[in-house]
Amino acid sequence: MKDIYFTIAGTNHYYGQEFFKEGMKVKLRKDKDNELDREAIQVEVEGLGKVGYVANSPRTVMGESISAGRMYDMIGKKAKGKVVLVLEYGVLCKLKQAE
Repeated sequence: MKDIYFTIAGTNHYYGQEFFKEGMKVKLRKDKDNELDREAIQVEVEGLGKVGYVANSPRTVMGESISAGRMYDMIGKKAKGKVVLVLEYGVLCKLKQAE
């Protein structure tokens, strides 16, 4: 299976992105109650809770990473990921495991 990458967006609405480090684990959870985006996938970090969302807009998806809309049907209710690159304008992660 080909590696799947995604971008964390919206971090400025929570804790920012300064604390993200390469190799850090993140949890993904479908946000079925999100009124703005029916394919929203929230990103959580242990000890902090929600830290952002999987990017779902051409403005926020980095490079060839996939959007939440493309990832939504690939995962069950939850999945796991790992931070691979932290840039000034976004956090790139690799999908590790879908549950």
